Amino acid sequence: MDISDFDYQLPESLIAQEPLAERDASRMLIVDRATQTWRDSHFKELPSQLANGDVLVVNNTRVFPARLRGHRVPFGGAVELLLVREVERNTWEALTRPARRLKPGTEIGFAGADLRAHVTACQDNGVRVVKFETNENLDDIIDRIGEPPLPPYIYRGTRNSTDDRQRYQTIYATERGAIAAPTAGLHFTSSVLEAVKTRGVQVAEVTLHVGYGTFEPVRVPDISKHQVAAERFSVSEETASVINGARSAGHRIIAVGTTTARALESASSPTGEIAMQSGVASLTIIPGYEFRVTDGLLTNFHLPKSSLLMLVSAFAGRQLTLAAYNHAVDSAYRFYSYGDCMLLV
Repeated sequence: MDISDFDYQLPESLIAQEPLAERDASRMLIVDRATQTWRDSHFKELPSQLANGDVLVVNNTRVFPARLRGHRVPFGGAVELLLVREVERNTWEALTRPARRLKPGTEIGFAGADLRAHVTACQDNGVRVVKFETNENLDDIIDRIGEPPLPPYIYRGTRNSTDDRQRYQTIYATERGAIAAPTAGLHFTSSVLEAVKTRGVQVAEVTLHVGYGTFEPVRVPDISKHQVAAERFSVSEETASVINGARSAGHRIIAVGTTTARALESASSPTGEIAMQSGVASLTIIPGYEFRVTDGLLTNFHLPKSSLLMLVSAFAGRQLTLAAYNHAVDSAYRFYSYGDCMLLV
């Protein structure tokens, strides 16, 4: 299939720039794969769509403030780093602005912090390798001076919003390591989770640290040649037991987010059994993939021609997915990270 098969038209006005005042106030489009139909709803209706014995699986990764603003030494020009992956202690791969001027040997300083960085290498994909020097714990400095790594379609200019630090994070985030939020989980509140459990639904957790691969553009026309970069994930013995027990009893496994679905499918055997493990998820899910574990998917609306839209299309079918997206556009749903969601059952 060609990447152009996953395109749709989205007015810029529908890209959500701010979260709603209440997390669970978002709209939810319920898409039924069996009947090829959909209906408009609200996220607070999620518990009523789940049944006794179902398992709702969430990704408990925690976003760290991976965007750092600095300046070139000694010239003073502004520099922005988005930390992507730690390759060794205090050495990171990073996306940079401006990219062309940051050649090996460039020194970067950071106001208000005992921190210096040196560019040590340039990679083919535009990523720079940056080595940090400090007398403090680097994670502590990053937590203090870093900013939430909001995607580029959310415009903040040079301001650092304290609201984003709290809202660009799920309420159950515990495991530090993501550079992007598992956005389907942003809608949850304690009351919604309690309502889910009251219906006899078990809530299980996996960890997948969302990396650059999740939002990296698809740069090849033939989608079979695109590979989503590997991301670290883990599944506990407790979660594996809960999921396997529910599946053997004929109950559904509902993944909250595409990252959760990727973790589950990466952790499964050919027969759909989940094993406790930690490793890297290198699976790229495109139409034609047969899901082994995931029976339902809660997800936000994704960018045109993105690997996330391809994953959703693999789960629900390309035609149904794009038809539902076009309905969401016509109905003025809010799109992307701070936007509304859809439940595929």
